[in-house]
Amino acid sequence: MMKQLKLTLSPEIAYNDEALAQYIATKISAVNQDDFTIRKLKRSIDARGKNIKVHLQAEVYFNESPPPLLDYKQDYPNVAQAPQVVVVGAGPGGLFAALRLIELGYKPIVLERGKDVQTRRRDLASINKDHLVNGESNYCFGEGGAGTYSDGKLYTRSKKRGSVRRILEILVAHGAVDDILVDTHPHIGTNKLPRIVSNLRESVLQAGGEVHFDTKVTDFVLKGGEMKGVITQQGDKIEGLGVILATGHSARDIFIRLHEQGIYIESKPFALGVRIEHPQQLIDQIQYNCKDRGEYLPASSYSLAAQAVYEGKQRGVFSFCMCPGGFIVPAATAPGEVVVNGMSPSRRNSKFANSGMVVSVLPEDLEPYQQYGALAGMHFQREVEQRSCQIAGTTQTAPAQKMRDFVNKKISGQLLETSYQPGLKSIAIDEVLPPFIAQSLRKGFQLFGKKMKGYLTNEAQIVGVESRTSSPVRIPRDKESFEHVQTKRLYPCAEGAGYAGGIMSAAIDGEKCAEKLVEKYGK
Repeated sequence: MMKQLKLTLSPEIAYNDEALAQYIATKISAVNQDDFTIRKLKRSIDARGKNIKVHLQAEVYFNESPPPLLDYKQDYPNVAQAPQVVVVGAGPGGLFAALRLIELGYKPIVLERGKDVQTRRRDLASINKDHLVNGESNYCFGEGGAGTYSDGKLYTRSKKRGSVRRILEILVAHGAVDDILVDTHPHIGTNKLPRIVSNLRESVLQAGGEVHFDTKVTDFVLKGGEMKGVITQQGDKIEGLGVILATGHSARDIFIRLHEQGIYIESKPFALGVRIEHPQQLIDQIQYNCKDRGEYLPASSYSLAAQAVYEGKQRGVFSFCMCPGGFIVPAATAPGEVVVNGMSPSRRNSKFANSGMVVSVLPEDLEPYQQYGALAGMHFQREVEQRSCQIAGTTQTAPAQKMRDFVNKKISGQLLETSYQPGLKSIAIDEVLPPFIAQSLRKGFQLFGKKMKGYLTNEAQIVGVESRTSSPVRIPRDKESFEHVQTKRLYPCAEGAGYAGGIMSAAIDGEKCAEKLVEKYGK
């Protein structure tokens, strides 16, 4: 027998399995806890009142085992001799495209410019400690893409709930904790993602697919308006039924080569700004309305958005990729630029909270860059990143300013402790950012300080620049077929193509690209 429960609990009960079992035993008048099994379905925090509540939906099974947790089965056919498809990029878009191709009976050839997750760690250490940027192996490039060394957020605005559940189940099957199937805002954490990513790769290899690291695509094989394959930096020509292009939002050389080849691309809206870092305890006090969140409540997060007017134009100012209990990391993909991003470990136990705080870039903002055509936004983005580097000393040291000092246009005499390992330099952020972004941020911070009392403070500091929020370029595709609007057999995929915004949406997009390619060109 099974009974469904909808419970409102304290965090001490909701996040403690033993306490939860005791509570439910009392609720259902069970004598022995061994007589029933709990299957948690959905869990969310309600911090609107003084007393924080956790809403939990669960199933309780009496004297019987619950059904299998996962509908997904890791039962891949061997595709070693099957027709092959070229997949460029081993981020979530590329890896999930590869697994879906295998399920459909096709052999993926995955080409990744960077290194595998383990080897990649050494290059990340070099950025943090020695300020050395490897242009092919960094926080953006390498196995798992930019998401591998991130907070590992697994929520999306996608309305295809079946697809969302399927992606989450595949991640659990490859080593993620099953709590991601339950929590409203699930995440994995940067310390656990590498193992999961390597397990996904092993599934591809064991089924007869191929994954090649240190293999940079430098050109495309085009014949009669069709993309037959790619050419690597080593000079190898690799062909297949088609090409799924899942390179991520920072593969600028790919955008340039597409443009040079006459493959249609277009400029895409994006946002640019800074990362802001507060003490996590301060954010907890604001969000949970308590001095100490205690042992069971997770580090609190926030999401903020406002409209700011600058020179008569209204534009959005909003938080992006908020990382509770996290770290700010250097995300440059080339020497001579400073870019910052955020990540969190699975426990989110850093004493810092950080978030991107960015401003919408409008088409008219790019008018000085119109000679670059569809690449205008990319050149604007790169110019700001290079200026950030030059002003802060031409290393990975990042420009920074206390939050209230920035709002009041005051130089910060002394900066705060930070999670950013390469270090900070006190700079007036106005020297780094274009005026429309700096002024919009000022107005946004003032509005956010009213929404969250205590948020606007010199206990926080801003660090520049957060510029890789999304791709500034879109590789347009047909809405129904997912195929490029002009070049046949080219399937632009995920963040780099402008069609996703995170791990989940990229993974879903990768699967759909695989399905659409096979639907049209498969036997």
